[in-house]
Amino acid sequence: MSAAPAGGWRVPTPLLFAAAVLIWGTTWHAILYQLAGSTPEFGVTLRFGLAGLVVLAVAAWRGEALRRPWREHGALALQGLFMYSLSYLCVYHAEQHVPSGLVAVGYSASPLLAGLGSWWLWRTALSRRFVLGGVCGVLGVAAVFAPELGAAGARPSAGLGLVFTAAAVALSAVGALSASRNRERGLPFWTALGWGLVWGSAASAVVLLASGQPLALPTAPSWWLSLAYLAVAGTVVAFACFLALQQRLGPGPAATVGVMTPVVALAVSALAEGYRPGPLAWAGGALAIVGNVLMLRRG
Repeated sequence: MSAAPAGGWRVPTPLLFAAAVLIWGTTWHAILYQLAGSTPEFGVTLRFGLAGLVVLAVAAWRGEALRRPWREHGALALQGLFMYSLSYLCVYHAEQHVPSGLVAVGYSASPLLAGLGSWWLWRTALSRRFVLGGVCGVLGVAAVFAPELGAAGARPSAGLGLVFTAAAVALSAVGALSASRNRERGLPFWTALGWGLVWGSAASAVVLLASGQPLALPTAPSWWLSLAYLAVAGTVVAFACFLALQQRLGPGPAATVGVMTPVVALAVSALAEGYRPGPLAWAGGALAIVGNVLMLRRG
């Protein structure tokens, strides 16, 4: 997405930021409507398959070449497997056990894992501020989850939700490392995103078929509306806004979208899911936000 659309109308930067935060912050709750009508594997397969087709259509409209060498498809399949398949399967399973906002806060630890992985694999620069921010983020996430894990009677499977959340964060970090390599290879953004989504959908379809789950289509309108929202708004539109922010502000300032997204997700959980964060959860959320700010600051 260019900073100025073809018609000459330039979307204001604050509007791009607000759209990305609000859309991504509400997608965590929208996943619950998917879980009410199907299994995680079925929902993830359709969500990213639909999003991939839309993104590839956008890439073709922008004049990007959709045909890529098979060696590039291998790299894109690796990105799709971890970033759009395995990690999101864990996210969907996690939300069956804990409020969606908590899973969103858990993702605050993802930049730390990706940064450490990049340093370990390729010896990229890693500042003390980044490490300190990552530690603050992990401690904040632990504080947010602590009341849920302690309330065994009210939410006995919270521990399983934490395990799925931790797995989702780790798998997403692997996907982010794969995506960073693909960017360095100079792959067109929309084409790489589209094929990554398609490969992720295909991987989830393999899991779906291997598990022997029924393939009956849901009948609830809320399921189809949430699918459309997650695929089109939560993937295509939100990424378009985020890409435009990167073009205007640079990667660091644009990444502050990730700081505000868990705040919106927690607010949605409190309003729509009956989640009532206590003082420890509020403190943990604040600590996670501070950690994200430290990690995303330059210098």
